[in-house]
This record gives sequence, structure tokens and C-alpha cells, in this order.
Amino acid sequence: MLDLLTTGTAWAMGMGGQQGGSGGGESAGGLGGLLSGPIPMLVLMFVIFYFLLIRPQQKKAKAHKAMLANIHKGDKILTNGGVYGRVTGMDDQTLTLEIAPQVRIKVSRGHIAGVVGAGGAPPAPAPKK
Repeated sequence: MLDLLTTGTAWAMGMGGQQGGSGGGESAGGLGGLLSGPIPMLVLMFVIFYFLLIRPQQKKAKAHKAMLANIHKGDKILTNGGVYGRVTGMDDQTLTLEIAPQVRIKVSRGHIAGVVGAGGAPPAPAPKK
């Protein structure tokens, strides 16, 4: 096994002597040398995480906040717990829902999943542009 290690090292050392005008390593200033460092790789990973994880989550949170701001009395909504109801009262932090005749519950605004369409199911998501 010792022969395998020394032979590979000797072969690698023999290749290093060919540094003419057409060298293709990091010394030539190629793109491979620019992207092989740890800092550019970390920046690249952050950019990938931003576009795959952070940005879609921010867009979803913004859309949910806008939906909560547009709720009015009489709207039919669905809670995160799966309860359908009609808004009968509003406060800064809570909504009063009528889930059956003369049965009302208070729900936190943050636990509203969405506004329900006329068919009794949440509306289909808008097509992506």
C-alpha cells in the first residue's frame, strides 16, 4: 500500500514540471481557479438558498398578509384547523366566525388559511407568470 501512495505522489509531482505558456491550472488565471475557493462557493450556496427557499417563503407570507388585510364581514373563510365559517365580526387580532346558525367562534387572524370561493372550496391558486 505504501507503494501506491508514493507512486501517485511521484506521478503528480512529475506533472507539475510542465508549466509552459499553455498551462491550464490556477496559475493561468482561469475560471476554475476563481470558483474553487471557499468564499465564492459560500456566496453561490447563499444565492441558491435565497432563490429556492427564502424568496418563495417571503412571497407566500406577503400574499397571506394581503389576504388577511382584505377580509371583510360576510366573507366565507377556512381556518387552519379546517373549520369553515362566515365572518360576522372583526377585531385587530381576532375574527368572529359563524359556523352554524347561532353558533359563533373567535379565531386569531393568523390562523386563517384562506377565503373560500362560492363552491365551498378554497379558490385555485393563480397561475404563475
